Amino acid sequence: MTLYIKRITKVQQRVAVALLICCTFFSCKDDSLKRPSEGQVNEVNIIISDVLWNGSVGDSLRKKFASPVEGLVQEEPIFTLNQYHEQTFDVDIKRGRNVIFVEKGAGKSLDYQYKKDAYSKPQNIFYITGKNTAELQKAIQMYSDDVIRTIHQSEMAICQKQNIETGLRDSTYIKNNFGLSLKIPVTYRTAIKTQNFLWLKKEIQGGNTSLLLYRVPVETVEKNRDLVNNIVHMRDSVGGLYIHGRIADTYMITEQSYAPSLFMTGFKDHHALETRGNWEMKNDFMNGPFINFCIRDTKNNCYLVIEGFIYSPSSPKRDLLLELEAIIRSAKFI
Repeated sequence: MTLYIKRITKVQQRVAVALLICCTFFSCKDDSLKRPSEGQVNEVNIIISDVLWNGSVGDSLRKKFASPVEGLVQEEPIFTLNQYHEQTFDVDIKRGRNVIFVEKGAGKSLDYQYKKDAYSKPQNIFYITGKNTAELQKAIQMYSDDVIRTIHQSEMAICQKQNIETGLRDSTYIKNNFGLSLKIPVTYRTAIKTQNFLWLKKEIQGGNTSLLLYRVPVETVEKNRDLVNNIVHMRDSVGGLYIHGRIADTYMITEQSYAPSLFMTGFKDHHALETRGNWEMKNDFMNGPFINFCIRDTKNNCYLVIEGFIYSPSSPKRDLLLELEAIIRSAKFI
């Protein structure tokens, strides 16, 4: 009897191991078989009934997810929204990179759920439910910031992956002069390079995008705690020294008629200040948006400044700003 029990136990163990291997195999196989997600940069599919979309719930969604991008004079929405009702949720829509389900019903309570890579990969799936219109509006208000943050981070990660696939510039100079690694595509060419300043530029259709890298003393940014004005003065000084226009006595300054926005943020394990606004060329008509990060380098008692700015007067700039932020966010102190 004892021997019989031991044999059964060994058989059970073998079966359990086999099942575990099979489950692991098929789990990996299923994940690897997921088709690549589709969609343009910053595009979101919203699965919602026409009635809800054309009413106050749709207004709440558009107010949150299609609000203007911070720092752009010419308004562009945070995301491009595509609305579908459930009956049209077919295979192609399932492959969308960012999908939000919004459902109302008597059996549904106010709820929010997130699933990653549910139908394709990479993919963000969000579920917002409520038993009535008021609950749906409340849920949108409560959870929209989390949705926006998740999508923004994943879109940046995709940009960073594409940059790596394109090929990266040699970063020896940046490592030696700034103690930093930065994943910059080879499409960026050197415009100005000194021991303490770097300007890289990429030509695009109808204009160009640029990256600046330099250091300033802590006092330059923190003097009298007047952060916004200090950063504006810093930018204008650098523009006067290095960023000149096509004709004499023209140089880049912060646009005087458009106050920049300042955000306290974290940058890896460093304190940072993020400024978004518009630049213009003094004594000329050129202008465009910029995104500036002042990263506190406590070890060297200074701020490391990484800025991206765009000159593209006839083109949308939202996605170009995302590309620049993706490069800047790839920075790591070494």
